[in-house]
Amino acid sequence: MNTLAEQLRNENLGKVLENEPLKNHTTLKIGGPADLFFEPNSTESLKKAMTYIKEAGVPFRPIGRGSNLLVSDEGIEGVVIKIGDGLDALERNGDEFTVGGGYSLVKLATVLSREGYSGLEFSAGIPGSLGGAVFMNAGAHGSDMSKILKKALVLFPDGDLRWLTNEEMEYSYRTSVLQKTGGICVEAVLALKKGDRETIMAELKKNKDYRRNTQPWNYPCCGSVFRNPLPNYAGQLIESSGLKGTMVGGAQISEMHANFIVNTGNAKAKDVLELISLIQKKIKELHHIDIETEVEIIGRKS
Repeated sequence: MNTLAEQLRNENLGKVLENEPLKNHTTLKIGGPADLFFEPNSTESLKKAMTYIKEAGVPFRPIGRGSNLLVSDEGIEGVVIKIGDGLDALERNGDEFTVGGGYSLVKLATVLSREGYSGLEFSAGIPGSLGGAVFMNAGAHGSDMSKILKKALVLFPDGDLRWLTNEEMEYSYRTSVLQKTGGICVEAVLALKKGDRETIMAELKKNKDYRRNTQPWNYPCCGSVFRNPLPNYAGQLIESSGLKGTMVGGAQISEMHANFIVNTGNAKAKDVLELISLIQKKIKELHHIDIETEVEIIGRKS
C-alpha cells in the first residue's frame, strides 16, 4: 500500500492520504479509516490511478460526498476513491449539460434553475454529488435522475471507461446497473427543458422548504435509511411501530422523520446497524413486511 501511495503522489494525480478516518467524508459523520484515501484531480488522473491500483491488486471503493452511506467502524480495506472537487466541471451545449460526477447536486439544481432550466427541481436539498445521484437514481416529489439523464460516463472495476445510455443504466426505484457492476459515474449528460425561471425557482424553493421542515438535517444523518415498500411508506411504518425517538448509543431514530437515523454526537456504525435490525424485525412482526435499506452499508465486518 505504501508503494501505491508513493506512485499516486509522484504522479501528482490528486490528494493521497493514508489511514484517513471516513467519518470526515460521510454526512452521518461515522466511519473507520480507509487504508488509502485518494481524491483525483481530473478524469485523466483517475484513469491513470486505476492503472496503478489494478497493478497493485488492491480492492477499491468509490464514494461521492458521503450521503446515503454507512461505513463500518473498522473502516475500508484498500483504496477509497472520492469523486469530488477535481471532477466537478459543468459545461452547457444547448439544453444539455455535461456535469462532473463530483458536482454538488444541491448546487447544480440551484445554478441551473436560476438559468431557467427545468428538470432538477425534485433534487432541492438532496445532499450528495451528481455521481451518487446517478448511481442511486436519486429522486423525490415524483421525479428522479432517470427522467433527465441522457448518458453517463462510467469507470468500471476492470478499468474500462465507457458511456452508458439511459436505457443501459437499467433504472428502477433507487436502483441502477451501477449497483450491480460497481461502476463509478465520472460525469453525466443531463437533458433539461427551458422554462419560466420564476416558476422553476418557486418549485425549487417549495421542495427545499419541505425537506427542511420535515427532515432532521440539524443532525448528521445519511438521508432516508429504508426504501419505501410501496404502496407503504417506510417512515409511516416505523412511526406506527412506536419506534420514533428510540436510541442505541449515540444513534437515534429521528423524532422528526422516522425514516432517518441521526448521529446525536458520538454514534458508531454498530449503533446504527442495531437500530436498522430493530426496525426490520419490528415491522416484520407488526406489519408482515420485509423492509430493505436504501442506505448503502460498506466496510470491514466487525
